[in-house]
Amino acid sequence: MNIVTCKYRSPFGEMTAAARDDALVGLWFDGQKYYPKDAPTWEVASDYPVLRELRAWLDGYFGGDNPAITFELAPVGSEFRQAVWRILREIPYGGATTYGAIAKRVATERGVPRFSAQAVGGAVGHNPISILIPCHRVVGATGELTGYAGGLDKKRSLLDLERTTCAI
Repeated sequence: MNIVTCKYRSPFGEMTAAARDDALVGLWFDGQKYYPKDAPTWEVASDYPVLRELRAWLDGYFGGDNPAITFELAPVGSEFRQAVWRILREIPYGGATTYGAIAKRVATERGVPRFSAQAVGGAVGHNPISILIPCHRVVGATGELTGYAGGLDKKRSLLDLERTTCAI
């Protein structure tokens, strides 16, 4: 099946969602870094079941809830990026971690002595499913806000919505 898409108006800006084969493959703030170049060729299908479920999930999330994800997420990326995105999904709502902590975990899982926090940062930055794969919950070594493809203003707003304190 081709990629189907819909728009979502969040309190922090317009978003584009993409789905294929009954799974969510993307969610981006419009115009963010790494926004997919082929998005204009996608078929608009706001009634597609996964996209309907996503809109309900986003309504709950932006309403201050921590809804369960009941639909499949299928981000496309390398084995390394998939490993980082899996770790991101384990960061609890209202929590935060550092690029370095993720790098240590990746190193442990791969059986190597260390792994680059910069490489992790690249994988985090290329996360194609914003918010649901919560890359906004990753901060610098001392808790400072660093890098977010959607912009640091949106990262701060998402962390504020979740009432996250960045004291790492």
